[in-house]
Amino acid sequence: MPALGALLFALCTWQVVAGGPLRRADERLGRAVAGCGFPEGVAEFLADLGNASVALPVLVAVIALVTWRGRRAGAPRWWLPGAACALALAAVPALVVPLKAAVGRPGPPGMAGHDGFYPSGHTATAAVAYGAAALLLRALPLSSYGRLALLVGCAALNLAVGFGLVRRGYHWPLDVVASWLLCGVLLQVVAVVVGRPRGLTAPDPGPPG
Repeated sequence: MPALGALLFALCTWQVVAGGPLRRADERLGRAVAGCGFPEGVAEFLADLGNASVALPVLVAVIALVTWRGRRAGAPRWWLPGAACALALAAVPALVVPLKAAVGRPGPPGMAGHDGFYPSGHTATAAVAYGAAALLLRALPLSSYGRLALLVGCAALNLAVGFGLVRRGYHWPLDVVASWLLCGVLLQVVAVVVGRPRGLTAPDPGPPG
């Protein structure tokens, strides 16, 4: 799966750089979404959920909670899940900033005169911060419905951020999709490291006696 995500990201990047048909379709879609009747104030609020000032405290709070529970429960390497998620978020600017400079894609009409919009930094911040938080929260004693709700909520939150950015004319849709692909690869690596920390879930009561 990481290989597929990386391949799709490379395809999107090639189309953006080369000005291919995917880029032309992307810009038509972006103009249509930006011109739709969805309330701008709501769209602005959704886009702001991708700000580091919003997403970072969420991840820090979840890291603190899971790390505290792991240490209290005596879990082996209780510090590793939180550290992996923190490093993943720190890797976002290290990946996104050079890509923005290398691609140099101009922004939507409302952002005329500027470039460096591909991939979207706000989308990447939201994807990694909220995605990593969801991976950590999987370690808590949740029901199967709780885990499903966590997954759906994380996906809905990131979709909302992406939509808000496009609706407000801050990014083209492909800028958002590319960040999802790039961060999806990163989160799959984090998922392997985080796993499901032992000592954070309810113990197995074993067979009835």
